[in-house]
Amino acid sequence: MIAARATAAPVLRRAGIAWLGLLLAALLLLPWFRDAALLDGPGASALAHGLAGRVWLLPPIAIALVLAAMAARGGDFRRHPAAGPLVVAALGWIVAQGFAIGLRGPSLPGLETLFPAAAAGQPGFGWGGFLAAIALVGLVAEVAAARGFCRGDRFASLCVTMIVALLATFVFFPIIKLGLTAFIAPDGSFALAQFGERLSAPALWRLDCLTGGGRCGVVINTLVLGILAATLSTLLGLALALLVARADFRFKQTLRAISILPIITPPFVVGVAIIVLFGRTGVLTQFGAELLDVRPTRWVYGLPGILMAQVLAFSPITFLVLLSTLEAINPTLEEASKTLGARPLTTFRTVTWPLLRPGLAAAFLIAFIESLADFGNPIVLGGGYEVLSTRIYFAVVGARYDLGNAATMAMVLLSLTLVAFWLQMRWLGRRSYVTVTGKSDNGLAAPLPGFVKVLAVAIAIPWVLFTVGVYAIVAAGGFVADIGRFDLTPTFRHLVTAFNFEIGAGGLQLYGSAWNSMITTLWVSAIAAPLTTLVGILTAWLVARQDFAGKRAFEFGTMLSFAIPGTVVGVSYVAAFNVPPIDITGTMAILVICFVFRNMPVGMRAGMAALAQIDRSMEEASQTIGAGGATTLRKVVLPLVRPAIFTALVYSFVTAMTAVSAVIFLVSARHNMATAYIMGRVENGEFALAIAYSAVLMLVMIVCVAAIQMMVGERRLGRRREARGQPAYAPAE
Repeated sequence: MIAARATAAPVLRRAGIAWLGLLLAALLLLPWFRDAALLDGPGASALAHGLAGRVWLLPPIAIALVLAAMAARGGDFRRHPAAGPLVVAALGWIVAQGFAIGLRGPSLPGLETLFPAAAAGQPGFGWGGFLAAIALVGLVAEVAAARGFCRGDRFASLCVTMIVALLATFVFFPIIKLGLTAFIAPDGSFALAQFGERLSAPALWRLDCLTGGGRCGVVINTLVLGILAATLSTLLGLALALLVARADFRFKQTLRAISILPIITPPFVVGVAIIVLFGRTGVLTQFGAELLDVRPTRWVYGLPGILMAQVLAFSPITFLVLLSTLEAINPTLEEASKTLGARPLTTFRTVTWPLLRPGLAAAFLIAFIESLADFGNPIVLGGGYEVLSTRIYFAVVGARYDLGNAATMAMVLLSLTLVAFWLQMRWLGRRSYVTVTGKSDNGLAAPLPGFVKVLAVAIAIPWVLFTVGVYAIVAAGGFVADIGRFDLTPTFRHLVTAFNFEIGAGGLQLYGSAWNSMITTLWVSAIAAPLTTLVGILTAWLVARQDFAGKRAFEFGTMLSFAIPGTVVGVSYVAAFNVPPIDITGTMAILVICFVFRNMPVGMRAGMAALAQIDRSMEEASQTIGAGGATTLRKVVLPLVRPAIFTALVYSFVTAMTAVSAVIFLVSARHNMATAYIMGRVENGEFALAIAYSAVLMLVMIVCVAAIQMMVGERRLGRRREARGQPAYAPAE
């Protein structure tokens, strides 16, 4: 062990020097600003600008040269007492310089000499500026590791530092910039009294619906909907996961496919299908009215309709989270209970159920937060039932444009999420849920008790029938003339309108109106999904396995982006990234970044639920024989959390394909997304065209999810029988 540490010391020093070399290259060689038309010469570096009289660029260069001189003397410059303050000072100086250039040009004295034609545009950082910031963040991680941060693990320190920097840039900064508007009056002055009036408005908190005197406030409506949707989604996901993981029947793979199917459904389409089925002139409504001789009503518009749509939409996520938790339970524990004479129901109640607590808590929290942030279902099925997400949306895009009121409601929504997070922590407590250890595993998972199996089947069958009905409408709606008016004349007109193409002498020519949005959506999703999974699993590993100062705040920061409604995220991104130093509005980059940090918490919670059941002893054994943090993560941890990786990849990819609430603010004519296209068709009343596009989009996602399953594979614990038809659990006696 001592020899391993001695060998690692030069490697660590070389790593610190590599970051220092990148910093020097960014400052001395690479173009500092992006818009070369506003500079004296294209590609000018920070050093060139500094020598030309822009002295505010010289301090970071001087600090970099001092650090280089410290490294040239030999020894580990990261341990020098002045290294930390110098690196932090250089990073702070660059950040301050970036924010000194606002919407109307440079705001620091003397910067106007750099940009004499500010009206022509405002330059953002070029490759030099961005790489210098990245190098300084890497140096902060190296210095912190050298002083014992993350127990001296350089890889863990780098991951924590980089994720914190990314969260600060793409989560905290946009939300803080938007949140400040809650305290600002329309004339730009500070208005604390007006904030109090917005926060205490009766429209948010009234309880008239409980006393029979009217409607409840928006916050109460949102809370009721969130609790109901999370509870029903978790129960349904648990029933499906138990049947898929612990029951043996012929159509298991079909049930698994149906369980995942709703997650690949674009927004608005399920709402349209529910209206076609249960609306006042819906198929089932008319059939029930004739059979029971009752008058059709508009009951589907409001809480019942939104709840049905949300349970249908969120159950796949709870199913995937709980399935990965069930697959991570060590079968030896259940087999030991059976050996001691416990009945199957007793084993389930005393062994299996307590070990499911992390998965249940994670599934409920995810479904609850998703319900709070949902926009597509309430906008279609809400009727007079207002929730915070739609109220915020109309506050931003409505005729009144009350951004301060939208920011206030976003803070209320964040508070609800924090309360849910705290309750989850209290419910889990400090108990241990470790089941996967380094010991040999020769157990077989216990079968489902008869009572639990019957209950799970009773819950799953109505949901399966309802899902089949909804997707029958989706499948047929795109290939008839007008499903909304029950004109069922078969036609391919809508499909041709969306995806028309020709193959001629000039090659493949795409003429359909939907091709641009489809191609952009595939590119954005394919880039965002692996990045989301990487950041999410890394974050889960850091929170579950590393001890460092500020870990609780770190975990909170990773969940913050998931707690904010997509409408608020979209508006905050436009406000934050439409001006220097990071002016990326209208590009594909802002779409990818939005999805990465919006969906990262799902991979994080799934990873934490899986890691909670894996004993640290295997990782400690890897580190004892000299493996570093990165090697241990790659060779030990990742193979054991494959279910969580699959969950993160599927969720992040499909969400990027189907998200709407944030992207409607971020799309552009060049980079349009599928959901924005579908929303435009729904607004124009072209339901059949929207359903046709959605059907094609669902087929594409099914193929992609199958490819993800093949790439990730599955983890096997215990005596998993390879022969087809043999269950991976012990037969019931």
